[in-house]
Amino acid sequence: MKVVSLEAGARRDAWLARLCAAVHGVQAGLAPLVAFTGTRHLLFPTEAARLWALLDDRGQPLALALLVMDERGEGMALELAASLEESREPLRRLLRDLALNAPLCATPSEILDEAFLRECGLTRWIEDGQGQRVGLAFQHPAALSGRLAPALTFDDQAVLRRFKQERAFFEAEKRAFVEGLAAA
Repeated sequence: MKVVSLEAGARRDAWLARLCAAVHGVQAGLAPLVAFTGTRHLLFPTEAARLWALLDDRGQPLALALLVMDERGEGMALELAASLEESREPLRRLLRDLALNAPLCATPSEILDEAFLRECGLTRWIEDGQGQRVGLAFQHPAALSGRLAPALTFDDQAVLRRFKQERAFFEAEKRAFVEGLAAA
C-alpha cells in the first residue's frame, strides 16, 4: 500500500466524486455535487486543495482525504475523508501518514471523533475561533503559537446560484459527477 497525491485529470475527478458521495451520502440532495463542483472549480485551480489516497497493490483507493490550505498558506485542514472499505483502518493509515508528513489539522466530527484522530497522530489540541477543539499534527504552525488560521473555502450558496443561473453548467457538472462515480 502507498499514499499518493492525485494530479489533475479524470482520475482525480472520479475519486473526488467518490469521496464526496461517501462523505455526504448518495441521498444528500445537492451537497455532494456542490462539494465536488466547488472543489474542482474553485480550490483545485488555485492549488488550495489536494486529494490524497491510500492505494492497494493494484492501484485502487482504499481511503481518500481532501486537504485544504489555510489562509496563511502554512497549514492544511482535513476537509473530507472516507474509508472506501468496511473497516476504518485504511482511513487511519492514510491520516496517520498525512499527519506525519504534513502540517495537518482536523476538527472532530461524528465520523472522525477525537479518539480516532488521536490514533491518526493528531496529538496536540487547541480551540479554534468558534470554540471547537482542533487536532494538530506536530508540523502544524498553530501547535506552537496556538493561533489557527481558517481554511480556505468556497461559498456553497454561490455554487447553487450558478447551478440555477447556468443550466448547461449544472448539467455538465452533474454528468461529470455521475461519470466520475461510474469510473471510480
